[in-house]
Amino acid sequence: IEMVLNNFDGLVVIDEAYINFSRHRSFLTELKDYPNLVVMQTFSKAWGLAALRLGMNFASAEIIDVLNKIKPPYNINQATQELALQALDHLEDVNTMIKETVKEREELVKNLIQLSLVQNVYPSDANFILVKMAEATTIYNYLKEKGIVVRNRSNIILCEDCLRITVGTPTENGQLIQALKSYS
Repeated sequence: IEMVLNNFDGLVVIDEAYINFSRHRSFLTELKDYPNLVVMQTFSKAWGLAALRLGMNFASAEIIDVLNKIKPPYNINQATQELALQALDHLEDVNTMIKETVKEREELVKNLIQLSLVQNVYPSDANFILVKMAEATTIYNYLKEKGIVVRNRSNIILCEDCLRITVGTPTENGQLIQALKSYS
């Protein structure tokens, strides 16, 4: 990314929607060094506030000035502002939830790779895991019948036979693993 930032004569936009779950550093600290950098973050993922549809851009003052000229006035309603401010008052709770999600992600990966029907668990820095499975569509339907919600990504290019599994609670993850063991 640094190579692109140093050599590209234009804006470089980095989407950090899942940065809170990542082992990698945020690029927020690089803003002062790269005037062409825009970092996007959201309240949707780690904060669990997807319904707010609230995100933010971080960039140089020059870029923010341009963005402010093209955005609608009052584009964040009062209710959303109040809920976001309330969420910021609970940063410690959010950080605890992030740590628990990362821990559960690691445990879920460990359990998934032991299953014979799992062909690959792709590395993840998010609150979900992409898993290649034999008969992914059949397994998706089986899990759906059991009330376990995953996303079938088999019809997406380069994701053939893949399921996208959101990291849940220990109980939810246990139910998923048990259902997959029962399937095989």
